[in-house]
Amino acid sequence: MRFTLGGGFALLLASASSVIAASDAPLQVIVSTQQQSIVVYDGNTVIATSKVSTGKAGHSTPTGIFSILEKRRHHKSNIYSNAPMPFMQRLTWSGIALHGSGHVPKYPASHGCVRLPSKFAAKLFKMTRHGMHVLISDRQVVPAEISSDSLFQPNQTLEEKPAPLSDVPLRPALSQKENNPLEVAMIKTASVPTASAQSPAPIRILITRRSTRDTVRELQMLLNSLGFDAGVPDGWTGPATSDAVRAFQSAEGLPPDGKITPELIDKVFRKAGREKPSNGILLVRQRFQPLFSADVDIEQPEAALGTHFLQFQDHDPASGTGKWFGVSLENHLSASMKKRLGVSVDADPSASNALQATLDRIIVSADVRARIVGLLVNGSSLSISDSESGQETGEGTDFITITRSLPH
Repeated sequence: MRFTLGGGFALLLASASSVIAASDAPLQVIVSTQQQSIVVYDGNTVIATSKVSTGKAGHSTPTGIFSILEKRRHHKSNIYSNAPMPFMQRLTWSGIALHGSGHVPKYPASHGCVRLPSKFAAKLFKMTRHGMHVLISDRQVVPAEISSDSLFQPNQTLEEKPAPLSDVPLRPALSQKENNPLEVAMIKTASVPTASAQSPAPIRILITRRSTRDTVRELQMLLNSLGFDAGVPDGWTGPATSDAVRAFQSAEGLPPDGKITPELIDKVFRKAGREKPSNGILLVRQRFQPLFSADVDIEQPEAALGTHFLQFQDHDPASGTGKWFGVSLENHLSASMKKRLGVSVDADPSASNALQATLDRIIVSADVRARIVGLLVNGSSLSISDSESGQETGEGTDFITITRSLPH
């Protein structure tokens, strides 16, 4: 669910940006590139606000769903003459970060990072922790409490017992493809904090459409199980996979052309006693590492899911329930992507029921739901997107979803 803040928000920004002392609450940080603002929320309650300065023309700040990967009080740019970047909070390993600056003019002026006034940067640094989510959107969005039977709750009782789920291979994080250099915060190694056994780390859930690579990865696993060596199930069609496909085709009396087609996939799945792959996939990460994945079904697949983010908090042990707060983000799908995904109906993030309608279309099996509710703690999150989390998701990250706005 998405709302646009009106004049009251402008007045709030115009007032002094007081910051409440840090708490254990799983806060959310939302940056608006249009309003050049940053707002910190506890649920749907505003905790702190400030002006910002995002990327100028040619060095635009990416929009989407991020989380804080690293924090450094003292940091210097390795590209721009060791420019100071105090109270740096990294959002991607390719170089996007929140950081303090003495020049925050409330219009886009940075080389890609989100500049914060020095005093606010220091205060925000004290409030945040590793893994806290940061959303960057063109327009200002506000979290709203979402109630839905489709959402996970710790007190859910399910008849089926959790079943083992397949591991998710670690996806490499690649740098941005933009030609222009970004104002970056780079180091050679990633320092990933570990959570204590007494304090379970929140899980990160991503629900998206099954990609071609996901399908090929499962095809490789099934070919291997049938005795046709397809190599390591990595989702890439290499020589070993092509040879395995030809061997399978020959064994089944088919022309051995080595091509992976929907018909070939259907035959392999049926031979292995499996139904055809689902059209959706659910992935879970914890402590910046893949945990497991599972199939989900997406109803009305011709309609875009849109891009949504929800965070779980205020868990009450007595009732076994908690609250979910969600937002919907604008994410324009290119014509080529819509064709590849089979999408003919665009999402409308401004619709009052956009998030609820998307949740109602996603079917998660009882065993998968049981495993998730067993891991659910305050600060756990759920991202939903038509496209995969992207190249920025990799070792030492949560799910990073880069969004795309309509061209102006």
